[in-house]
Amino acid sequence: MADILSSPDVVLLHKLSHYDGNWSILPALPRLALQYCQTSLWIMFLQEETIVNLHNLLQVLSRFSPGKEWFLGRSLHDDEPTIIHHYAFSEDPYSFAYPDFMAGWAISCPLAKRTAERVNYEPPKSDFTIDLQHEIALYIWEEGRGPTLTAVNEFCSELHGSSSAKCCATAVNTYLSACGKPVLKEDVFVAVKTCQRFHRDRVPIVKQTWEKDAASLEYYSDVTDSIIPTVHLGVPNTERGHCEKTFAILRRFASGAVTQAPWLLIVDDDTLISLPRLRRLLSCYDPTEAVSVGERYAYGLSRDGYSYITGGGGMVFSRVAVQNILAGGCSCRSSDAPDDMVLGMCLTTLGLPVTHSPLFHQARPDDYVKELLARQSPISFHKHWNIKPVAVYQRWLSEPDQRPQSHTDTREEL
Repeated sequence: MADILSSPDVVLLHKLSHYDGNWSILPALPRLALQYCQTSLWIMFLQEETIVNLHNLLQVLSRFSPGKEWFLGRSLHDDEPTIIHHYAFSEDPYSFAYPDFMAGWAISCPLAKRTAERVNYEPPKSDFTIDLQHEIALYIWEEGRGPTLTAVNEFCSELHGSSSAKCCATAVNTYLSACGKPVLKEDVFVAVKTCQRFHRDRVPIVKQTWEKDAASLEYYSDVTDSIIPTVHLGVPNTERGHCEKTFAILRRFASGAVTQAPWLLIVDDDTLISLPRLRRLLSCYDPTEAVSVGERYAYGLSRDGYSYITGGGGMVFSRVAVQNILAGGCSCRSSDAPDDMVLGMCLTTLGLPVTHSPLFHQARPDDYVKELLARQSPISFHKHWNIKPVAVYQRWLSEPDQRPQSHTDTREEL
């Protein structure tokens, strides 16, 4: 953002350079600081849904001395230690504040310049990018040597136009993820990865909750079970990774022998998902393009790494994307290699995009900040550990007119 006397420069991160990892901010920060902090005082980061009242924003920023290091945003806090934040601050997770990206956040140029220099010699401790807003705050905080987040009440996540957003510097355009009529049920083929070990506990949960919304679905296991029924792809089960199984699913889908559907959804047997909401989301994408959608994680972005769709939340591919993956010569280095990461490396090598949707979730509802979930219509959650999965499905994922009156539930311990 430019100084308060001139119009701001607007930069789209995906156009800043050819590096696909710019979305994770830190790889892009040296270029941003070099290009814009010569003439600007602040760098303001926004989401696609964020709307800015420039007059209010400039008034807010004028309260802070731009010659000092400032980290400004709407504060979020964890009530409990969570896996997506690597159980950071486990003794007092609420003590650490991190910004709500949808409300926008800002850093002064002195902080931007120092952090940009630091990125060159001290990358983040973790190679994984999982929840960027928390990880950015950790990096800036620098174990107490850097600034903590300063809460700015005028950075708002209320909907634009609402009475509560009148005094806001930022607001949100919409929480909806639909661009027209939902794609047809028949246009989504569902592949559920399972194994004999979980036929009696996980598969019944799928059947009790979201299977009814699938027009075309197959369970892929290490054995053939005619009751479920399952399909054995000739791939032995592995304790982790499941790369060979996933690639066998891709080949079966691409062959056209089972389905001609333009979309493939691959989920675990302990994924809870709303297929109606997924079909609404897919109305935003063109299946004649190589589309891959889900919750985006990343590995090694500080050293030219790659983004990937995390498997537990569900991986969605257009038929064109699947065809490109298989034609591109991608393969598993071992049968138990992590399938989602291998696919991410493949997509990066082929120059194909990985599209993020915050509506997919690799973990359970309790692992996310309540404020974020409250404004969503989530598409998926993952894991049955220490929850009642049917109750979670009914609360978070079922459509109001489809909620059953009662269910017998099960609990899974891992």
